[in-house]
Amino acid sequence: MFMDEKSLASIDQAKEAALRILLHNAHGEFQGLPRTAGWGYPEPYTRDLMISALGFLATGNEELADALRRTLVALATNQTPRGHIPSLAHDPDDRGASDTTPLFLFGLALYRRSANQPEFLDEAAQKALKWMQYQSPDDRVMVSQLPTSDWRDEQWVLGYGLYVNTLVYAYLKLYGEHESAGQLRGLMNRLEVCGEAKNPHEHEGLVVPSKPYYALYSYKVLNSDRFDLLGNSLAILTGITSADRAQNLVAWIEDECEAMRHRGELAVDLPPCLFPYILPHHADWHPRYMRYNQPGNYHNGGVWPFICGFYVAACVAAGRMDLANRKLLALTELVKPWHENEAEWGFNEWIHARTGRPSGRDWQTWSAAMYLYAVQCVQRQDTPFFGDMRPGDLNR
Repeated sequence: MFMDEKSLASIDQAKEAALRILLHNAHGEFQGLPRTAGWGYPEPYTRDLMISALGFLATGNEELADALRRTLVALATNQTPRGHIPSLAHDPDDRGASDTTPLFLFGLALYRRSANQPEFLDEAAQKALKWMQYQSPDDRVMVSQLPTSDWRDEQWVLGYGLYVNTLVYAYLKLYGEHESAGQLRGLMNRLEVCGEAKNPHEHEGLVVPSKPYYALYSYKVLNSDRFDLLGNSLAILTGITSADRAQNLVAWIEDECEAMRHRGELAVDLPPCLFPYILPHHADWHPRYMRYNQPGNYHNGGVWPFICGFYVAACVAAGRMDLANRKLLALTELVKPWHENEAEWGFNEWIHARTGRPSGRDWQTWSAAMYLYAVQCVQRQDTPFFGDMRPGDLNR
C-alpha cells in the first residue's frame, strides 16, 4: 500500500506527539518513576511500563531508556523474597498479578539487550525465573492464573491463559531457555480439549478446533474459545504459531471484523481486544460486567490502541505489509481524539468499539509507546526484539 504525503505527515505528527507524551510521563509523583497516564494514573503500573519498554527503546531516546532502567531497579528493589514482582513499581505490597513477573523478565531482557548489559539485575532475574517455575501446576512450563489477575482486571481468565503464556514463551527465548520454550510451544499448539470428559494424561492445549487462532484460556474441563487479540498477536510475533497459521489468523481477524462492522458492532478499522463480545445471556457473563464490562466496552471488546500496536506489528511479522500500512493509518486516526483534556492528540486508553469514541484516560503511556513501536515495525518492515524468537519461515 502506497502512503500519500498527507498520510505520512499525519504519522510524523503522531510520532512527535507520542514522544512528547512519553517524555511528559517519564517523571511522576511516586519516587520520580514514570506515570502510567498524563493526567489520570499517576502511579507507575508495572505491566503498562514493561509493555511500554518496546516503544521506549524503539525511540532511541536516552531519557526514556533511563526511565525504563529506573523502573526496573524499583521493581527489583520491591520484589518479594520468593521472586514475585508487584503490580506497582513503588509498592512492594501491591501483589497478586499473574503477568507482572513475566513482563518484568521481558522488559529486563529488552533493556539488557539494548544497553548491552547482559548481567543487569541478574539476582532479581534469577529470583523471578524461579517464581515463574512454581506457577506451573503440573511442572511442565505452562503457567496458570486466577481470574482478573492479568491486565484484564475486569475479565475472567482462568487457568492456562494464552496471553500470560505468550509472555512466558517470549522471556524463555530471550533468556536462552530454548528447551523449555520448545516444550511450551508444543503444549500451546495442542488441540484444546473440549467436552465433559478428559483423560488425566491429556494436557490442556490452546488450539481451537477448526479455527486459526488460540483459545483465551483452557483448564481441565473449563475453557473459552473467545478471541483474544493481544494473546494471538503475541503468538504471531513470538513464533508460537507457524507462518501459514499466522497468515490465516490475520486473514480471519480481518474477515470477522468486516462482518462485525456490517452488523454495527464495530465502528473502526481495527480489531477489538476480545470477540465475540460477552452478552448478558451468555454462560461466561458475570453480574459485575453490567457496570464495568458492557459489550464493546473496556475488556469486553473495547478497542485498545496499545493492543492495536501489537496487531500492526503482528501483520508485519505475518508478511502482510499492505495490511500493516493500512492498520497503522487507522491507528493514527484512533489515537487522535481526546476524552479528558483538550489536546491535539489524545492517545487514549481505550475506545468504545460500537461508537469509536475514546472512553478511558488520555495521554496513556502504553498507547503512545506501542504506537511508536508499530510505526518502527512498518517503516523497517521488521519487528525489533521479536524477530530472533521466530523460526526462519517467518519474517525477521
